[in-house]
Amino acid sequence: MAKQKVDNSYDGSQIQVLEGLDPVRKRPGMYIGSTGYDGLHHLIKEIADNCVDEAIAGYATKINVTMLADGGVTISDDGRGIPVDKHPKTGMSTLETALTILHAGGKFGGGGYKVSSGLHGVGSSVVNALSTRLIAEVVREHQLYRIEFAQGVTQGQLQKLGKTDRVNGTTITFYPDPTIFKETVEFDYKWVVNYLRHQAYLTKGIYVAVKDERTNERDAFYFEGGIQSYVRHLNVGKDVASDNVFYVEKQVEDSMVEIAIQYNDSFVEIVKPFANNVLTPEGGTHLVGFRSALTRVINDYARKSGLLKEKEENLTGDDIREGLTAIILVKLPDPQFEGQTKSKLGNPEVRRYVEQVMNEYFSYYLDENPNVAKVIVGKALLAARARKAARAARDNVIRKGALDGMSLPGKLADCSSKSPADSELYIVEGDSAGGSAKSGRDSKTQAILPLRGKVLNVERARLDRMLGNNEIVSLIRAMGVGISDQFDISGLRYHRIIIMTDADVDGSHIATLLMTFFFRYMREVVDGGHIYLAKPPLFLLRAGTKKYYAYSDDERDAITDRLIAERKEKGTKIEPTDDRNKQAGITLLQRYKGLGEMDAEQLWDTTMNPENRVLIQIRVEDAERADAIFTKLMGDQVDLRKSFIQGRAKSLNLEELDI
Repeated sequence: MAKQKVDNSYDGSQIQVLEGLDPVRKRPGMYIGSTGYDGLHHLIKEIADNCVDEAIAGYATKINVTMLADGGVTISDDGRGIPVDKHPKTGMSTLETALTILHAGGKFGGGGYKVSSGLHGVGSSVVNALSTRLIAEVVREHQLYRIEFAQGVTQGQLQKLGKTDRVNGTTITFYPDPTIFKETVEFDYKWVVNYLRHQAYLTKGIYVAVKDERTNERDAFYFEGGIQSYVRHLNVGKDVASDNVFYVEKQVEDSMVEIAIQYNDSFVEIVKPFANNVLTPEGGTHLVGFRSALTRVINDYARKSGLLKEKEENLTGDDIREGLTAIILVKLPDPQFEGQTKSKLGNPEVRRYVEQVMNEYFSYYLDENPNVAKVIVGKALLAARARKAARAARDNVIRKGALDGMSLPGKLADCSSKSPADSELYIVEGDSAGGSAKSGRDSKTQAILPLRGKVLNVERARLDRMLGNNEIVSLIRAMGVGISDQFDISGLRYHRIIIMTDADVDGSHIATLLMTFFFRYMREVVDGGHIYLAKPPLFLLRAGTKKYYAYSDDERDAITDRLIAERKEKGTKIEPTDDRNKQAGITLLQRYKGLGEMDAEQLWDTTMNPENRVLIQIRVEDAERADAIFTKLMGDQVDLRKSFIQGRAKSLNLEELDI
């Protein structure tokens, strides 16, 4: 358990005021990004980040989050407690100042925090402004204080409630305002758990607990290994180069650099850069420094060890990062993020800090672990050879095709529209269904690409092998975005890519193979919301002259029940029988085994007509979870896949993969 510091000098003079709250309610999106699902959960993040900052500073060891049965959230820590003394500038208590005045906080150089995840210092006051009710309880040296707010407005004075067993700490309870968050005010337990798990990984020695009073679910996290544990978690189900994770934590000037690295046998790179516990998905100077040093150190080692011959060219960064899993965490007193979303770190000195640490300590690691180093360099050499083979294959397959006027595959039945926003590409399983789809489609906006058999499992294949697969190449050509270093999302020819396969195990397998390809090699297409699953019907029911399509067993039963009820209402005599189809007046009940059993008109009516069809949009809400699921389903670890399927055997379908 992390040691807890005591600091009684943390008082109101360390909280600086920069300015005051109405703008938040008028333009909430400026402060939390949106007023939908993401913005709602950002409220929890803002308050919990303050708790994490106390832990980073060494003053807190526990964080508790409780999702209340009445729709609120309580977040508490055992840190120093927000000061309650009179603020020298506002005349109010420091607690009230921090919760009602924008840009009032301990993160502007006043001495409250040397390192914090908050950049703009608007978190607590923004949450207060966007809540119908907020209750703040603070313990300072066993003394409990309480104050309450409504839509950011103080309700009464700060109350001194007496002694408590707790030494110090802050507890915030708030209720999001439904007039602001019109889409939903219901918090997602899974989101909260994932967020808190990450914070526990990034702050070693902190105990984090979450409880949902609505469902009685609860989880708790404590990782003594910190980001080493995080790397191991990301590599579950993969063969690793060594069980020994490279780890370094080093103070450089006024900043801390912490790095964990472990290689696996996959062909993808997972590198997560953080600054003061904030994920920076667009990278920044810490990521640039890491990549530069990693490439230099491995090339130097490969040269001096003789694994890279004198006449051979240096390994590229892409070669070296194949199969790499790494966490980069820097902690610095004045992080310069780009924008409120903090997606990229800009501090130029951080590149030098990270390079310095990597150059020294990763070099030691390779020298002291020659067997691991040999595996890492060997994998990079294989990647380099595959890269050259892939370049030759790509030049032959894509560039040659374009020069010959053959950039679109011959089996593609293209649409006449030239507007990507209006165009759809149906990827159809089998020539039979492809023929029906071509006949039944709207040729103005719908293109059809039939696939023969199962496409290549790209989870187990490098790019050079992929480009030798006709079905993959046809798909790349049809989409128009290229692949690998030639990928360009602006070339996407269809804004809806619809996977249309049979509603059976083989169809689900083909759909999963295609989604693996998109996730691993065309992630921007997925993130752009362009990938869909078509949902063809399972049953055709005919009663009299009317036809009914059912997309599940439950829907079939519901239609049957409705038809029986309608016949009873009309006074139709129903013969006593156990055959419910006869009771419903159903003269035909057909179970579709595949798309090929439908004629062109049926396929259009049920699966392709925008007015009737059911499409499932594929989105990645949790990239780590998605990566783990694809590894289990499509990787080499049979036992993991067997366990995953057995646990879901009765209900498994693509909608329930929950990625």
